[in-house]
Amino acid sequence: MASVFFSYSHADEVLRDQLEKQLSLLKRQGVIQVWHDRRIGAGQEFAAVIDRHIETDDIILLLVSADFLASDYCYDIEMTRAMERHEAGDAIVMPVILRACDWHGAPFGKLNATPPDGKPITQYPDRDQALLEVAKSVRAAANRLKTAAVRREAVQSLARSTSPATRASSPRSSNLRLAKDFTDRDRDQFKHESFEYIAKFFKNSLQELERRNLGIETDFRRIDASRFTAAVYKSGRAISRCTVFIGGIGADGIAYLASESTESNAMNESLSVRNDEHDLYLKSLGMQRGSGTHLSQEGAAEYYWSMLIERLQGS
Repeated sequence: MASVFFSYSHADEVLRDQLEKQLSLLKRQGVIQVWHDRRIGAGQEFAAVIDRHIETDDIILLLVSADFLASDYCYDIEMTRAMERHEAGDAIVMPVILRACDWHGAPFGKLNATPPDGKPITQYPDRDQALLEVAKSVRAAANRLKTAAVRREAVQSLARSTSPATRASSPRSSNLRLAKDFTDRDRDQFKHESFEYIAKFFKNSLQELERRNLGIETDFRRIDASRFTAAVYKSGRAISRCTVFIGGIGADGIAYLASESTESNAMNESLSVRNDEHDLYLKSLGMQRGSGTHLSQEGAAEYYWSMLIERLQGS
């Protein structure tokens, strides 16, 4: 569970309370636990308790307003230490822009603020929507921390399992790989899984191509379970089209045709499923790049994508 600390001016206490309510589901789900200075009990030393949370909490929310920037404690102590931990990778600092103020020149001005584009919460016509955007950002940050923790544990587990002490107590050979017998079902399943991978690869690549390049439009159409088409337009003019389908030579591969078609008797390239003693792979017929090449699913998708995009890159 990620711990969240609110750094704020007491002038913004109402907005802090509204934000904490918006985070209620995250608390109920055990994603986060939150803390702010109103949780300090009677008799506790104010500065010491705050310092402990600044030093240990995972996510630090800077609730930014003119009052926050004017507060010596918020700015010089809480924010300064929070940024030091952020730079060291020990915490995530998240500026939450409550009210309009000149915050871009502050040390945290280089960070991605929330709500999106740093629009102040009080300027939203629907304040609940603004607070929801902040809650989404907090959830995403908590998920990043959880993923990082899982990766660290995996690395540490691997280090423990491969430590000299472990190897000494459980010595064994690393030469344990045996030849496999691949059935027709194995090959058919690999073919269909590879086709699905290529289809997703094309769809995502077309979307990103359009997003990054002004004047470029794309079209991805899934015809059926074994065929899709893709097209790229520049200023409305079709530059490149293709059809990728299961079939082709021998009807046991994945074929590429440099046009949109529902026919299966023409192609510009074909990939067939092959295997060695240990792995299944795809082998190109070599109609476009010379002699056939052994390809992984990712390599096959990139190979066919290069055939579509090269027309655009050369236009």
